[in-house]
Amino acid sequence: MKKVLLIEDDKTMQSLIKTLLEIEGFSILLPSEIQTGIILDEIKKDVPDAILMDVNLRQASGLNILAEIRKSPGISHIKIIMSSGLDLQKECIKGGADFFLQKPYMPDQLINLLKKNTNP
Repeated sequence: MKKVLLIEDDKTMQSLIKTLLEIEGFSILLPSEIQTGIILDEIKKDVPDAILMDVNLRQASGLNILAEIRKSPGISHIKIIMSSGLDLQKECIKGGADFFLQKPYMPDQLINLLKKNTNP
């Protein structure tokens, strides 16, 4: 079962995405807190196959977390999908994201990205 770390601080969005991905057979990990150091420690402890992360988090910057992941040996290879209601695709890809989804996106877009771009 593919593990996806979901970093989303909007509880409604988090619940919807979590349910959608679980129905599709993914195992969902949620960080205990949305703080860069805590998230990095949790990723290193339980390495996910992919990360779906909102760019604009209340407690931290998704772009800063992305940069820290890309600098961290052992986890820098993880596929990262960034998402935002704003068109921040250029910034996210330049920052090291593998993919960008602008909200609102169709569930199939997310499922297809995850199924095609994570290891079995």
